[in-house]
Amino acid sequence: MATDKRVCAVGFCCADVYKDLGKFYPTGNGIDWGVHLARMGVDVSAVSVVGTDEYGAKMREALSAEGIDVSHLRTEEGDTCVMLMGLKNGTDRVHLEEIEGVMADYALTPEEFEFVKGHDMLHTDLFGNVLGHLKAWHEAGVEVVMDFSVFSRDPEYHCEDYFPYVDYVFMSYDGPIEPTKEWIAHVQSFGPKIVTATRGEDGSVSYDGENYYECGIVPCEVVNTVGAGDSYIAGFTYGILNGDDIPSCQRRGAELSSKVITKFEPY
Repeated sequence: MATDKRVCAVGFCCADVYKDLGKFYPTGNGIDWGVHLARMGVDVSAVSVVGTDEYGAKMREALSAEGIDVSHLRTEEGDTCVMLMGLKNGTDRVHLEEIEGVMADYALTPEEFEFVKGHDMLHTDLFGNVLGHLKAWHEAGVEVVMDFSVFSRDPEYHCEDYFPYVDYVFMSYDGPIEPTKEWIAHVQSFGPKIVTATRGEDGSVSYDGENYYECGIVPCEVVNTVGAGDSYIAGFTYGILNGDDIPSCQRRGAELSSKVITKFEPY
């Protein structure tokens, strides 16, 4: 099923670099999300920044090859943000070091802000230096998808300041189901249309202000869990773009996530 809506991954991006393996992937929560949607035929743009090093050029090339509009993936003098990665026990990915590079001082230009505003939906997270624009985008009618990862209750990140301007909240949330339901209902009370907590092997639970919806995982052989959350959000989002109900969106998310965790690549 196709959709004519335009979506934008805005904010944080980086290169995951496995020096020992000679592997590199353009990534970041929004970038992973965008790659999945582009592969499903959605019109995707990336709005962020890369450096003048080899990784910046490779990221632009790789994302262009995925059909993503990189006209607003800015290039600035300096190093691309890089996550140096390693493997523990031969399979588990670990973050060894972050080199912020040009991402550290990234700020949208007025033209880039307007470009994002021309989309039907955007995805961002807490680390892309664009949170000050959420209110304006939301009020302009851009649907906002935001990944709060494991930080939705962390006072350091002041997430309650942003919940009112997000349409679709996603978070990783461990623990028993009842406290999880209480928390996502609290988050939804700020105004989001749907709040979803992904719970690892326990599946996911969503709340729309009236009902809770629980969804299990799709059993599979796990090779690597990096990218599981981003792929779930992408599958769920694809359902939203096509007018699916919440259980169908959850199933799309679970199915796409199960495919990603059976391979080494993040998408």
